[in-house]
Amino acid sequence: MDKRFDKWKQGLARTRKTTFGRIANLLGTSEIDAETWDDLEAMLVQADLGIETAEIIIANLKEKVHAEGWTQAVELKEGLRQELRSRLASPPHLDLDIHKPAVVLVVGVNGSGKTTSIAKLGKRFQDSGKQVLLAAADTYRAAAIEQLQHWGERLGLRVIAGQPEGDPGAVTYDAVQSAISRKDDLLLIDTAGRLHTRFNLMEELKKVYRVSGKALPGAPHAVWLVMDATTGQNALQQAQAFKAAVEVSGVILAKLDSSARGGMAFAIQETLGLPILFAGLGEGPEDLQPFDPDAFIESILADFS
Repeated sequence: MDKRFDKWKQGLARTRKTTFGRIANLLGTSEIDAETWDDLEAMLVQADLGIETAEIIIANLKEKVHAEGWTQAVELKEGLRQELRSRLASPPHLDLDIHKPAVVLVVGVNGSGKTTSIAKLGKRFQDSGKQVLLAAADTYRAAAIEQLQHWGERLGLRVIAGQPEGDPGAVTYDAVQSAISRKDDLLLIDTAGRLHTRFNLMEELKKVYRVSGKALPGAPHAVWLVMDATTGQNALQQAQAFKAAVEVSGVILAKLDSSARGGMAFAIQETLGLPILFAGLGEGPEDLQPFDPDAFIESILADFS
């Protein structure tokens, strides 16, 4: 396998060995029959692709079986590979260089890996030569502020933070002004994610969104939604709420290495119509990788021979 896939293959070992490993075993030497289709559809649903996506894939594969005259389950392997790959768009080029500073609002529920992902993003962009500022606008959780400050110290990234229970809009405004005055290239803003007060949360997000625009016309230049790959289909409803509240432009799929299913990648693009920009493949700062559809497919289907 291409060396550029190594980190992906390692990070997706759990997904490959469980759900998609069972699919590989199913598509072995048996003949295609009604039970093959039932089992394959059930496994795709269990892999978190979602019922609708699984049904469409099965319908398309049945058409290919009829057209190609396939009789053995092993012949379905390449067809399934093509079906899955066709459902993953390559991430768009991030045109952050046209803004200085580029302001990115990062949203998502508490526990999704949002704050950690922000720190890893900061490190990635810093390593590419950008001057990066982080803003701790999740003021309702003292732990979130402390966590981002800790990451900032560890990675050598500047952090703007307010007081716990303070106004997240004020933190956002101060951070944008600081990024402008210090000529930073990129500002990543951490935001609150309290599901138990969803209406207030979304109103607060809208406020932070508006405040960034007042501090710098045109901001935020991107809104990235962090989703936890281990929560599966439950995360999609949460994602819809964020998408409705602010103009989400892309997804960061965190904890992909911890998921035994991995099908969330397909469900996100099918249900939300949003590109996946980055994926979390491990604990280290370097393990947040730009999403690579080919590496993803080859890694989860590495046992398909």
